Order: sequence, then C-alpha cells, then structure tokens
Amino acid sequence: MKKFFQEFKQFAMRGNVMDMAVGFIVGAAFTAVVNSLVGDLIMPCLGVLVGGVDFSDLAVTLKPAVAATATSPSVPAVLFKYGTFINVIINFMIIAFCVFLLVKGINLLSKKKEEEPAHAAPQKTEDQKLLEEIRDILKENKK
Repeated sequence: MKKFFQEFKQFAMRGNVMDMAVGFIVGAAFTAVVNSLVGDLIMPCLGVLVGGVDFSDLAVTLKPAVAATATSPSVPAVLFKYGTFINVIINFMIIAFCVFLLVKGINLLSKKKEEEPAHAAPQKTEDQKLLEEIRDILKENKK
C-alpha cells in the first residue's frame, strides 16, 4: 500500500500534472470572467439594440405547464430555450477569440526569440587551447 502512495505521489508531482492543474484552475476562472462579460455586459447591450429583448428569456413552449389539482401535482412547462443557446454560442465565440489572441501572442514571442541573433560561441581560454593541442599531439603519437 505504501508503494502505491509513493507511485501516486510521483505521478501527481510531475511537472505535466501540475501544469495541467494550474491550467484547469485558470481556465475555470477565465470561464467565469467570460460568462460575466457575456451575461452582464454584452447581452444587455445586444438586447437593447434589438429592442429590449433578453436573449436568456427567449423560448418556445413545447408543452405548457399544468397547474396542480387535488389529485395531481403541478407539471412544469417544457421549453425550447433557444435564447440560452444564443448566449452559449456568444460565450464560445468570445472564448475562441481570446484563445486565438493568446496563441497568436505566444507565436509572436516565439518568433522574436528565433529572430534574435545567436550569441557568438564563447572564446576558448588558454587552458582549453593548450588541452586541445595536447589531445591532438597524443592522437598523432598513437598513430
């Protein structure tokens, strides 16, 4: 059992697993920010532009609600909520655009690193030159 926990600890502490965990946490926070951006800022403005329509309320009633009676409980309406779907599509488009900008920025940074001139090879010290000469002489003597 102890070996099992040691293996799990090694697995969990690998760099890739930790990177993935950090990415997941940041992704969840990013999703909350985008949801707020869409739900609290973009959709109200878009709703005003289209005549005060709140997209999250847009739906088609497929089956109306049934009120409770003495013998049966109430049954909620069955709705086709296309307004919520519009909100989700807008969320997706914003997230996809942000990821595109992020990848584009990373690509620009990596191109700049590639374009930087390579540093000249470091100059060999006198000791290194002397050792190379000795090595070459020893090679010649072996032949």
